[in-house]
Amino acid sequence: MEQPKIGVYICDCGINIAATINVTEVVNYAMRLPNVFVARENKYMCSEPGQNMIQDDIRELGINRVVVASCTPRMHEVTFQNAVAEAGLNPYYFAMANIREHVSWVVQDIGLATAKAKRLVSSAVYRAALQSPLEPRTEPVTKAALIVGGGIAGIQTALTIAEAGYPVYLVEREPSIGGHMADLDKTFPTLDCST
Repeated sequence: MEQPKIGVYICDCGINIAATINVTEVVNYAMRLPNVFVARENKYMCSEPGQNMIQDDIRELGINRVVVASCTPRMHEVTFQNAVAEAGLNPYYFAMANIREHVSWVVQDIGLATAKAKRLVSSAVYRAALQSPLEPRTEPVTKAALIVGGGIAGIQTALTIAEAGYPVYLVEREPSIGGHMADLDKTFPTLDCST
């Protein structure tokens, strides 16, 4: 495994992060972590200039791991993975620390928020140092469904999937289907027999 050469990029997120976290202090802290080669701050890391900064550092400085401390990975993890991949680095050499939702939006005290951000950045840096490259692959898929449980939900699910044109296998451990519905005498609104 090659020696990690980590780039750490911390986002101000306008004032979403910078209003509560001393970002400059976190950047200076990150620079002292093992294997960190460069640490930078940017107003909006997810913007094109922010992504270009990461790509330039990969190409020009030889960064081989990337950590971004910004908002939730649900919003921008793929954005940064794509940026890293476009620069020629395996997208799985990327780690993200959520310092917006996990810190700046929930911790009011600047000192406490900054300390927590440092811990999250530190853990992402240590994680990135241990990451291995992954490659996407495709596997054949059997276009059929197995439904476990022949209660009302299982029966309805099986019917819906079958109506979509897929084979369905319904498995029930009891001798008959219907689940708890079969225990009822009458059903609303028609008062029909449940079975």
